[in-house]
Amino acid sequence: MARLVLDTNSLIQCIARRSPYHDLWLSFLDGRNTLCVTTAILNEYAEILERKASPKFASLALDVIVNNPYTHFATPFYNFHVIVADPDDDKFVDCAVVSNAKFIVTEDSHFDVLKSIGFPPVEIIGLDDIMEMI
Repeated sequence: MARLVLDTNSLIQCIARRSPYHDLWLSFLDGRNTLCVTTAILNEYAEILERKASPKFASLALDVIVNNPYTHFATPFYNFHVIVADPDDDKFVDCAVVSNAKFIVTEDSHFDVLKSIGFPPVEIIGLDDIMEMI
């Protein structure tokens, strides 16, 4: 079981039942992996899911995440400010660090900066690669 942080686009791609990445979502529900979140991440998930799906779907999805025993709730006490191209993405890095997450699952190239810095030690992985590991 690995602790993972999902950026919002990865969540959207894995939550749909017909998605080729749906097993990632299921891995959080059955305990094969732990989803690491913060309040800021949950707020972004809600905002984007409401916009892309519906308020009802967003509410149901957030209820599943919040009430899941395999969700890890983190509270960052420091902000690293490493995603210069999109500072809004820093919340995922901060969550990964404080949660001791194995990976941030993302397809967003803004996170590529993490490959070239040594600190904070956060690895990123794409959806296809994480699916191979599951």
